Amino acid sequence: MIEFQELSGDQRREAVNTQQRYAAYRDAENRANGYRGSMVWKKIQDREYLVRSHYAKSGVRRQTSLGLRSKKTETIKFEYERGRAEAHDRLKELQAVIARQAAINRAIGLGRVPLIGAKIIRALDQAGILGSGIRILGTNAIYAYEAVAGVRIDPGLTTTDDIDLLFDSRSRLMFAAAEDISTPSLIKLLRKVDHSFARSAQTFRAANKEGYLVDFIKPLRNPPWKVERQRIASDGDDLLAAEIEGLAWQESAPPFEAITIDERGEPCRIVTTDPRVWAAHKLWLSKRLNREPIKRRNDAAQARVVGQLVAKYMPNLPYATDELRMLTKAVFDDAKSLFVG
Repeated sequence: MIEFQELSGDQRREAVNTQQRYAAYRDAENRANGYRGSMVWKKIQDREYLVRSHYAKSGVRRQTSLGLRSKKTETIKFEYERGRAEAHDRLKELQAVIARQAAINRAIGLGRVPLIGAKIIRALDQAGILGSGIRILGTNAIYAYEAVAGVRIDPGLTTTDDIDLLFDSRSRLMFAAAEDISTPSLIKLLRKVDHSFARSAQTFRAANKEGYLVDFIKPLRNPPWKVERQRIASDGDDLLAAEIEGLAWQESAPPFEAITIDERGEPCRIVTTDPRVWAAHKLWLSKRLNREPIKRRNDAAQARVVGQLVAKYMPNLPYATDELRMLTKAVFDDAKSLFVG
């Protein structure tokens, strides 16, 4: 029987407070982002026009004329500037709220997600591609599962010096508009987190000076010669997604989202894959004879703990064929024992 360390009453309360306050912060952030750019009067041949300047998702600067100067356009400009000021004030207030909450979280020991991993996940989220083309896989997914369950899992099963990013090459990635990103790419996003990140000789992997690894992976297609994108941008230095057998199950599984807390106590949204599929895939990996023995043992242990986590704390996720059709019958049947309460 696998035992979990359940959060204390104080920890549960502050975990809920963190989730609620972070939801308010994200709403404020989205509203403030809607006011990116500027709205100014531009003189053309002795006439003044109201012009909105902003950056498209491609990173290209665009200007749109809203019409000649008039009472109507003056009102538009006034409301825009008032709305922008209110949005920025609200965001600043909630940033202070999140900072205070982070201090509380640190004090009561709620921090879990390694800092470098949390920074990478936030960079993906801010770029608008977390959950919209990229999911967090591997060991880091466990932080999302335990956050929803309100428990702690043995650090020996969650400690990791890498992060796996699953690329859904079927989707069309749409980056959030950002004034400082003209040609978005994964390697550029990583370097905004830590400038020492560089693509390794294995072109699907990046590493920083501390040896933290980022693996960019995608499912191996059947037929294998089917042509799909391997990178998220046209940047020739960007990471090329490695094709790996078995990831199609993860790609097709329902998404799973949770607000986790990093080592500094700050909230971090993780979008990963359904824990039932994650555990079944891990068990399948543990039986692959071409996989390193030490990794196979870790895979099996992680599969068991996530299976029991689902069985005990997530009754809304039954291990049923009608919800898990993406798994082959052999994989589904083999993993059934993981979910026995």
